[in-house]
Amino acid sequence: MSQYFTLFQLEPAFDIDAENLEQTYRALAARFHPDKFASASAFEQKQAVMMSSTINEAYRTLKNPIDRAAYLLKMQGIDADAPEHTSFSPEFLMQQMEWRETLMDAQMEQNHDAIRALDQEIQNAQSSLYQDLKQAFEQQDYESAAQWVRHGRFLNKLRKEIASIL
Repeated sequence: MSQYFTLFQLEPAFDIDAENLEQTYRALAARFHPDKFASASAFEQKQAVMMSSTINEAYRTLKNPIDRAAYLLKMQGIDADAPEHTSFSPEFLMQQMEWRETLMDAQMEQNHDAIRALDQEIQNAQSSLYQDLKQAFEQQDYESAAQWVRHGRFLNKLRKEIASIL
């Protein structure tokens, strides 16, 4: 299950060397690019396409902190995104509602400064959450890590909504 980490020659961990990930990705993508196999047999062409697809999926997963954390949890037999894990603390739910209300108000007023400020606030919350995830994995506290992943999914979604507005 640690094949993505193995592919990129990384230790399975939340805290990874992003620069190393990027360099390894470029080298692998170039090495297995399907165009390099244009004159190869149909089997070799298909293998190159499959390998290229795996490289791209692994890179997307490992590059995104929340996806990387969810992948690490799956290695522990925990599906952080399973439907049965939908309970959130009242504090987190209240914060979500406040952010959504702020976003709606700023949109109605077409206040892009307020939207950018909200985006910065959520980005700060993400940075803090990544530190919480790092700590949870270091302490092998996988239940907490799974909860942080679910929180992170909300933050990612909200930031995507904001990006589509700005």
